[in-house]
Amino acid sequence: MFFNINKRPSKRHKIHVRRLNRWRRLRKGEGKKKMATVCIKTDMKLKNLKLYMENQSIIEENEKLRKKALLLHKENQTLFAQLQNKFSDIPQNHF
Repeated sequence: MFFNINKRPSKRHKIHVRRLNRWRRLRKGEGKKKMATVCIKTDMKLKNLKLYMENQSIIEENEKLRKKALLLHKENQTLFAQLQNKFSDIPQNHF
């Protein structure tokens, strides 16, 4: 190949290379953004799953406590009824 020393290199070639390099840089950045988006989505899914599991355990605990409260309420009603029967059996003295 022979080069003409007097001839300047084409500016058009430099512009094309610069555009190509810029396009490549932008594409690499898009890949990083996509990776970051994927990481954020997986992090959010993981956090969501943890919160879901925590909510399920809270719901189970609430059901256990509700059952226990119901039993205590029934026991309280029974004891109160026994107490009322005990006092109703005792004759009241009127002064």
